[in-house]
Amino acid sequence: MLALVAPGQGAQTPGMLAPWIEEPAAKLLVQQWSHEIGLDLVRLGTTADADEIKDTANAQPLIVAAGLLGARALNKGNNFAFVAGHSVGEITAAALAGVIDDVDAMKLVRARGIEMAKAAATSPSGMSAILGGDRTEVLATIATLNLVAANDNGAGQIVAAGDLSALAQLGDNPPTGARVRALAVAGAFHTAFMQPAVQPLQELASSITTHSLSIQVISNKDGQAVADGAEVLSRIVNQIANPVRWDLCMETMKTMGVTGVIELPPAGTLVGLLKRAASEIETFALKSADDLDAAREFAGRHA
Repeated sequence: MLALVAPGQGAQTPGMLAPWIEEPAAKLLVQQWSHEIGLDLVRLGTTADADEIKDTANAQPLIVAAGLLGARALNKGNNFAFVAGHSVGEITAAALAGVIDDVDAMKLVRARGIEMAKAAATSPSGMSAILGGDRTEVLATIATLNLVAANDNGAGQIVAAGDLSALAQLGDNPPTGARVRALAVAGAFHTAFMQPAVQPLQELASSITTHSLSIQVISNKDGQAVADGAEVLSRIVNQIANPVRWDLCMETMKTMGVTGVIELPPAGTLVGLLKRAASEIETFALKSADDLDAAREFAGRHA
């Protein structure tokens, strides 16, 4: 049984769209998306430097565009039993499941990036990854510092988010046996710091038509496999101010009997987590167009 997963912010790299838009039809599609959202995705995905694409308002549309292009090239979407995305990757997953169309996905992610950047600018905040250590102690330390476990990624990785001074204390006094690494993000995503971004996105989402799902979406909220399109969209909007439970998403994949997972571009992060937390599931990172034949063979073995 197959699942398709889409990465979140932080996975972007300079030039990441270049191999996916060599085909004229693919480049035209990206140009159309660019026109719809008022952002030059072709330039950002081919020649822009790391600093420019690190900007939240640029990074998020790029990541979703890359995932949609990779899935289009793979042309195996209907053979997957489940889709899931990490954070902004949930928008990619929703489009692949048929909940929303590609243009609405790009409009939603463009607005998401802008509104989250605005929310981040209102109060200094950030995120730090905690690697290793005892889970109970890690969570207790986060709570003591009035931080939030914004990403529970499983495999011994939890991302704390909140006030910068509290994050500095965490870095100076990490939990026993753990390492703390500050993340280069604009703010405390998936916490109450992002609440100002929720209402504008709810208003946009209310104008988007949802459809019946062709594939179930495993939700970041609680790891549940969701089969209602309107609920998928509602969860995606509210998720920006609530924690990502990727650990539960991986548990659901195991429980549901998933045997193979393909991570869409820009791939690598999620298969790494799966290898550590669910080693019984075979993984494939679709990093470039050169990987397509091998990815199709992988998909065939797990169909």
